Amino acid sequence: MKHLLLSAATALVMTAVPALAEFPEKDIQGIIQWGAGGSTDVVMRAVTPHAEDVLGVSVVMTNKTGGVGAIATKYTMTQKADGYTLLMGAENPQLYKVMGLGDIDYSDFIPIAILARGTPLLVANPDAPYNTFKEFVEYVEAHPGEVKIGSTGPGGLPSVVTAMMSSQVELPVTAVPYDGDGPALTALMGGAIDVMPAVLGAAIENVKAGRVKPLAVFDTEPSPLLPDVPTVVADYPGFATYLPWGPFFGIFVKEGTPDEAVEKLRAAYQESAAQDDFKKLMDDRGFTLMNITGDEAKEFLDRWQSVTSWLVYDAGVAKTSPEEFDIPKP
Repeated sequence: MKHLLLSAATALVMTAVPALAEFPEKDIQGIIQWGAGGSTDVVMRAVTPHAEDVLGVSVVMTNKTGGVGAIATKYTMTQKADGYTLLMGAENPQLYKVMGLGDIDYSDFIPIAILARGTPLLVANPDAPYNTFKEFVEYVEAHPGEVKIGSTGPGGLPSVVTAMMSSQVELPVTAVPYDGDGPALTALMGGAIDVMPAVLGAAIENVKAGRVKPLAVFDTEPSPLLPDVPTVVADYPGFATYLPWGPFFGIFVKEGTPDEAVEKLRAAYQESAAQDDFKKLMDDRGFTLMNITGDEAKEFLDRWQSVTSWLVYDAGVAKTSPEEFDIPKP
């Protein structure tokens, strides 16, 4: 009888292993935090086709907008931790706790790949009466409350960059919210707002076409794509405390996803991000290719959360101190 039970148990184990190794057995859904045409959407739709070839199934991508990415993030958390639902997101969940937008962040997920980091850029309507960041600051100080600055909501890139600016200069501007950087840039070109902090990758084509004008690059070195645009540290060296900094784009699965699924997804997306066409897109749009995963990705996420959470809190934008969530001060 013991031999029969042992044989039966062994058979169960042997039949269970191939089932895990066969991932994926069906199409995968990719939930994009932001709307069509925005930076996150462009990056995810560019990197995924080759990953589909590696995985042998389709990744059906859906844009779930709203709540500074919280709608997509919470939806993914309601799905099974089986590898069949990918959260295709940006940096925003790392600020949900201090911004009062939710009690989850990327510590509740496993990073499949941190693909790339963007460089912030402050752009203005071409008719704006200032051409540099210094002239912009002087104009705002002379016209408090008159300048309208685009926002994608609390915790979005524009709000963080605005907080960064406020830490160094007086900035009495009026924030106007939009559902993503695509709609905000459209509003900027139409004259509904005056300035907009945006990621270089989303704004570069409009800059080249003259539909918006760049005031400053938020980095310590000029961008190869816009070599004549000065960095924000040129006139205000205090910004170097936070730089280099920028939004990032990553793919995540819910914590608890089987290791076999995680490893296959990681291998597929790392191979995809290493393709020449994707690397060219990143270069052309001013993104810094990262393609990191595992412990390296977790360390990056923790540091980004620490720096940015304390930045928005010190600027008075966050609702709760990072200390409440054991987020260390950098």
